[in-house]
Amino acid sequence: MTRPFVLASASPARRKLLSEAGIDPEVIVSGVDESRVMAHDAAQLAGALAEMKAGAVLDMVGPTSLVLGCDSVLDFGGEILGKPGSAEEATARWKRMRGRSGVLYTGHCLIDVSADRKVLRTSGTKVHFAEVSDAEIAAYVATGEPLHVAGSFTLDGYGSAFIDRIEGDPGTVIGLSMPLLRTMLGELETALTDLWR
Repeated sequence: MTRPFVLASASPARRKLLSEAGIDPEVIVSGVDESRVMAHDAAQLAGALAEMKAGAVLDMVGPTSLVLGCDSVLDFGGEILGKPGSAEEATARWKRMRGRSGVLYTGHCLIDVSADRKVLRTSGTKVHFAEVSDAEIAAYVATGEPLHVAGSFTLDGYGSAFIDRIEGDPGTVIGLSMPLLRTMLGELETALTDLWR
């Protein structure tokens, strides 16, 4: 029998990644205040946020559940960029990022409730941004897409046309690394294939 797999995230992109890989998660949005978490760098912040999200839903899940919390943050030249918060900020970011690169980190925290065990890992993928025009930036920001995602861009939506290339796992940029999840499940003596629908 398949164990309950809980995704502690409101991200439709993460849910889609899991679904396309044969896993139908129960989604419980953590509702944590991300602004309370401080960190020295993007990788550390992504991990801390993922851990906080997973931990926040533990009292809402069953005793045999596996709980996954994820969060993504962009390191752009040492600057930590989460969600932009406004169209003006998204526009300003894209004007700085175009023609340059950054590293998108996604933290993954997987908790096996029945065994009271936790695995925390962070993956990073280098993203090379295209030399986009002011008009393209304005049109992209007008879609609303970059306002709700770390670093103000996506790889699986309108923003895909503005990413020249990546170095690493595309899932990390979208918000969940499936190869890393498989490894983490293995550390908890669970086969990813056992979670397939």
